[in-house]
Amino acid sequence: MKTFVCAVLVGLLCLPPSIAKESSAKVQVYSRQPGEVGKKNTLICHVTGFHPPEINIELLKNRQPMAGAHQTDLAFEENWHYHLTKHVAFTPQRGEAFACNVTHMGITKIYTWEPDM
Repeated sequence: MKTFVCAVLVGLLCLPPSIAKESSAKVQVYSRQPGEVGKKNTLICHVTGFHPPEINIELLKNRQPMAGAHQTDLAFEENWHYHLTKHVAFTPQRGEAFACNVTHMGITKIYTWEPDM
């Protein structure tokens, strides 16, 4: 068994660098249901296609972090790029702004939720 594990590790270390090439995150911010003032909903930030896997995702209400957000486990695709989803329950009110703040490879970007209200 040890021989097998060592062989797998050596094989992974010998992979060509192009497989694990740096790649910026692709971000989608949406709600489970169409946005409606005063109606409970779920805000979702889905981040895909990024490498390296070190990333920070925050859901924001009026530029402040939202409490109670949940994040999926880090998962990778066949090309060694990763994806994560973070979500939180929320009830949008008039005048509030919701967004997803993503920091990856030292670059921070804010992606705004565009409600259908």
